[in-house]
Amino acid sequence: MADHPTTARGTATRDRILEAATREFAEYGIAGARIERIVSAARTNKAQLYAYFGNKDGLFDAIFFASLERIVNVVPIDATDLADWAVRLYDEYLRRPDLIRLATWARLERRPAGHLVADADRLDDEKLRAIAAAQAEGLVRPGDPFDVLAVVIAMSMAWSPVSNVYAATADEPRERHDERRALLRETVRRAVMTAP
Repeated sequence: MADHPTTARGTATRDRILEAATREFAEYGIAGARIERIVSAARTNKAQLYAYFGNKDGLFDAIFFASLERIVNVVPIDATDLADWAVRLYDEYLRRPDLIRLATWARLERRPAGHLVADADRLDDEKLRAIAAAQAEGLVRPGDPFDVLAVVIAMSMAWSPVSNVYAATADEPRERHDERRALLRETVRRAVMTAP
């Protein structure tokens, strides 16, 4: 079982490890990430990393599940306006492209089929309830709430760092992002919302 830091210095070291490991895993994936590069970038040692996270998989898990929680907390769903939610997801992918890359590595290297995480680790219950409630109010088209969720997320990722067509960056002109946001908003509105 991994230890938790008991001092401010230990917490700072753990935070540096998480930051360095997030960059490493986002760039190289689980198999390609190297503990040596992580500890070097975090200015610590392997013993400290293993004390806090147990092993390489434990470190990836800590980063990956924190990234899932971040998306839930930073971009809370509004099922009465899924078009706006999709645009807010698009913006978060621009701010934190590493989050999408981590999820993609998890899909490629751990769970190639089915849900991205085990049922016990899923964080979509609140989203699914919100979509079902909006469907009951007649605001969202009928269908499995999970499928509606999947469609909206897929559309929001059209220009994400893992797009097989085009990966947008925050450095592009604001006007270009505004055009994409408008297209995304209108497309999601037409695809899943019932109210004009």
